[in-house]
Amino acid sequence: MGARVLVVDDEKLIRWSMTQALEQAGYVVEEAETGGQALVAFERETPDLVLLDYKLPDLIGTEVLQKLRESAPKLPVIMITAHASVPGAVEALREGACDYISKPFEISDLLNAATSALESSRLREVSAWQRGQVLKGSGSGGIIAHSASMKKIERLAERIAGSGASTVLLTGESGVGKGLIARVLHQTGEARDEPFINIACTSLPEHLLESELFGHERGAFTDAKVRKKGLIELADRGTVFLDEIGDIAPSLQAKLLGFLEDRKFRRIGGVRDISVSVRVIAATNKDLEKEAHEGRFRPDLLYRLKVIPCHVPPLRDRREDLESLCSMFIGHFNAEFGRAVEGIDRGALEAMHAYPWPGNVRELRNAIERAVLLGDGELVRRVDLPTEITDGEGVAAGTHKDGVFELPVGGVSLDDLERDFVCQALHRTRGNRARAARLLGMNRDQMRYRIKKYDLVEFQGEEE
Repeated sequence: MGARVLVVDDEKLIRWSMTQALEQAGYVVEEAETGGQALVAFERETPDLVLLDYKLPDLIGTEVLQKLRESAPKLPVIMITAHASVPGAVEALREGACDYISKPFEISDLLNAATSALESSRLREVSAWQRGQVLKGSGSGGIIAHSASMKKIERLAERIAGSGASTVLLTGESGVGKGLIARVLHQTGEARDEPFINIACTSLPEHLLESELFGHERGAFTDAKVRKKGLIELADRGTVFLDEIGDIAPSLQAKLLGFLEDRKFRRIGGVRDISVSVRVIAATNKDLEKEAHEGRFRPDLLYRLKVIPCHVPPLRDRREDLESLCSMFIGHFNAEFGRAVEGIDRGALEAMHAYPWPGNVRELRNAIERAVLLGDGELVRRVDLPTEITDGEGVAAGTHKDGVFELPVGGVSLDDLERDFVCQALHRTRGNRARAARLLGMNRDQMRYRIKKYDLVEFQGEEE
């Protein structure tokens, strides 16, 4: 359903012609013959745009404009004036009208003015929301893909971006780069010039998140003093990224499912459906299949989200990407901090390759930021890295001392330990399963079993 336009004019024929043209263009139109009727209509439901005649039987247009803007200061209003009312047009612009049209006018001019006013209003709202965000960028313009698993994701992302796919589900541990992949999908698609709105589903309580997503009408609840468009509505023609979708409350899951079915929703307190055209990219670090089985996530919402599923592997399973990721982050922070770090020395790189990166790419990014900011050499050195990376306490296997592997202070999962050792052995032998098995005291069949057990996709093909 199109934007809602309130047409205010005491001349019936002009009002009728404007209404017909606007409805044919896809707008929802409400008419008012007087300033009083206009204010009543506005109180009933705030429109997206007002076309307001300057001379009305009961009020001057600027008086109506002042009253409208007291309640909705950002509401776009186009003043309609006669040729002799140029001073009135100037006054209207001074009072906050976004444009004016002189009678008699061409319908095409009216439609162009309405389209321009609505688009400008939308862009201002999107920009205001984006300025209010405290979002830390990834420092990358694309996917780093040297490992087989990330090359597979890169190819999938290229197909998704050009396909027009409307719903994508990204899964993977916290910090693996799901947000970056979502941005790449947006930036390489046809909607690259439209809004990309990142919504952290864990940052707000349930009642506030619903209002943020879908918006609300004035008076819908105690603090709803003005109508507010939701982020989904602001993202129209662009992309909505729902980060940590697995954490939303069951009641909101139901409303989100309804929206995904036909891309329609109602603002809180609203009485009409609003249609938008957006790509929805959802992300989670949870096992949604398990969440659904245990009753914490709606199975029908899961099936609706996973139209195109994409699993992003943890950094410990794609160590081939590590050096390039470091180079990318060094370049980013050199520019941000005015530094000239050239790279990473061998000792630092060895420590980073031995570390399991429980915080994944996000942890790596933070480590490089610290090293570039606090280091004083041309290269990132081992001493510039956080102690959990260099002293071995964070390493999944502990440190080797007198022939014994010490248990880390915080303990360790045996499955994670075995998986990490298997990955390290396979990477060290460039995927040669027989040699990797010998490093771990296994035979080839035992290695093949663990590759399958831990779903190490990049090593599941035929061995040369």
